[in-house]
Amino acid sequence: MVIPLVVGVDGSESSLEAVDWAVDEAARHTVPLHLIHAAAPGQDASGLITAASERAGKGAAGVRLSSEVLRDDAASALVGEGHKAFALVLGPRGRGELPGLLLGSVGLAVAARAHCPVIVVRGSPEHRAGRFGRVVVGVEDGQGSDAAVEFACREAHVRRCELVAVHAWSAPLGALAEPLPGPWYALETHRRPPAQVLDDALRGPAKQYPDTTVTRRVVEGAARRALWEAAAGADLLVVGAGRRHARPGLQLGLINHALLHHAPCPVVVVPQR
Repeated sequence: MVIPLVVGVDGSESSLEAVDWAVDEAARHTVPLHLIHAAAPGQDASGLITAASERAGKGAAGVRLSSEVLRDDAASALVGEGHKAFALVLGPRGRGELPGLLLGSVGLAVAARAHCPVIVVRGSPEHRAGRFGRVVVGVEDGQGSDAAVEFACREAHVRRCELVAVHAWSAPLGALAEPLPGPWYALETHRRPPAQVLDDALRGPAKQYPDTTVTRRVVEGAARRALWEAAAGADLLVVGAGRRHARPGLQLGLINHALLHHAPCPVVVVPQR
């Protein structure tokens, strides 16, 4: 059984734009597209989900399409569907939420609780239409980015576009006070040279997708700014998120929050395996 790409629909324009984006994404990956709408018991949502399905059907040539109304709150419904989804796709703002809200409350709750990648379809029509030919992925030191890098490499492969892997780093505070006798990372056995972080993260995926062009960017400075600047010329930004230890859900740190709210293009949060 092929698991579907799931889109949350609430009738807002941003959710319908997410449907448009998801149609193309499902076609790229040859997976079914499943639209869901969460409604309170007794609420008639047939017109809303039918309209969204008709819109998807106009551009879904070759994509198997289905829809469903779930009687649950929106966040819980989407998180539940995420157990059996290729990814969850959302618009940045929900129906009835404040116009100035950067990311809706449902989107943030889903991104923090989902068991599969969550895609928030942000950005201008140019970014949503995939006109830049570039996928950007943020790479951390350690294994926290492995799933994100794998997802990003696969995206670049099916889109036949460039993959830009970005690793941002900062020298330890002590290095600012007095010069080190060699590279600072040579004195810190738990840290690797920044370029090696990228090489190690990309080694496996590069073998799996040898035809994908990969550009490595090592940036000294804040990761949030480095990723935002790279994403300004990208069709998709991919970041990882670690799982919580004490309770279910993901550790959405400051970088994830900032990008979910402000990324200039569609952004994907990929849970760590």
